[in-house]
Amino acid sequence: QVQLVESGGGLVQAGGSLRLSCAASGRTFSRYCMGWFRQAPGKEREFVAAIDWTGGSTYYADSVKGRFTISRDNAKNTMYLQMNSLKPEDTAVYYCAADRSYTTRRTDYDYWGQGTQVTVSS
Repeated sequence: QVQLVESGGGLVQAGGSLRLSCAASGRTFSRYCMGWFRQAPGKEREFVAAIDWTGGSTYYADSVKGRFTISRDNAKNTMYLQMNSLKPEDTAVYYCAADRSYTTRRTDYDYWGQGTQVTVSS
């Protein structure tokens, strides 16, 4: 099993930046692919970005491509999401997730964090 804790959310003006972190427990972090998802009020949770076991492969939703960067540090059991050029429509609760497979499907992920709020003001 793996436990995930997100941090780094907050309030930022449009055009600004934030970096989210996802700290994982246990010694098997490198065996999991990781993903970021987000959920805005009244909407379904949607895929944002995914990264494979080593960080050698990443995948992004079209809505964030070129603005967000996912990365991981297996030595620190931590994954990151650098968010630049933020827009009001990026406002949501952001969740990190872990799974043995490299996937973008929300239903494939077995482990989830509690979420961190990101609010972008216009």
